Amino acid sequence: MEDDQHVWPPGSGRRIPPEDDEPWNPRLRRTVERDIEDSPPDWAALPPAARHYGQPVRPRPVRRWRRRVGAVLALVVASGLVAGLAVVAFSVVRPEPPRQVLNDPVAGVVIPLPQGWREALVAPVTGFTAAARSGDGALVMARKVTVPVADPDRVTSEAAELYSRLLLKGDTVTIVEDQAIPGGHTRAMRAEYQDVVNRPAYLRVTLLTRPAGAVLLVGLLQPVENPSKQALDTVMASVR
Repeated sequence: MEDDQHVWPPGSGRRIPPEDDEPWNPRLRRTVERDIEDSPPDWAALPPAARHYGQPVRPRPVRRWRRRVGAVLALVVASGLVAGLAVVAFSVVRPEPPRQVLNDPVAGVVIPLPQGWREALVAPVTGFTAAARSGDGALVMARKVTVPVADPDRVTSEAAELYSRLLLKGDTVTIVEDQAIPGGHTRAMRAEYQDVVNRPAYLRVTLLTRPAGAVLLVGLLQPVENPSKQALDTVMASVR
């Protein structure tokens, strides 16, 4: 048979098209003034497979605003990382401020002063050759003991009694610590007052025995607050 009658012998590899199939003859259409997806489908312009399975869908374009948002987020994250690394590097490289030291050549002592402490120009009590104050009212004084010290415990007890009457003047004075330390002795006292004006005060007297001569340290704090008391004790314990 001829090809135009659509009859081929078996095994020839040719398919007999259905009677309702029409030849695929796509027609050109104007698509400039309107979007292709918005126009109704022209089934005659589609291939046979599309007529059986539906019109192919064009992939959606990637929206530009998503790309822009992603770029902005990436920039923000990178800026945060750079700022964090800069802060860490600055904290590591930045040197600590120099620590102040109070040197008393007369008494022969050196007193390291933590942050917030400063050297006093004149000791408020006669006989002391060096003094340091803090911003919260703590005071440390030092002076040399001119007489030989045979009993550090007795000398410390007498000095604590003297300066408690001179500096504390409390209605009730209680010994809160009294013990020997390496190279000397120390005693701490707490004073309380019956009036509502004066708040509790704290006094510590430390005697350091040395071959070149003993040194007496007196620390005073009013009012008594736990952080300030610990700072005062630390300063007196660091004297060398």
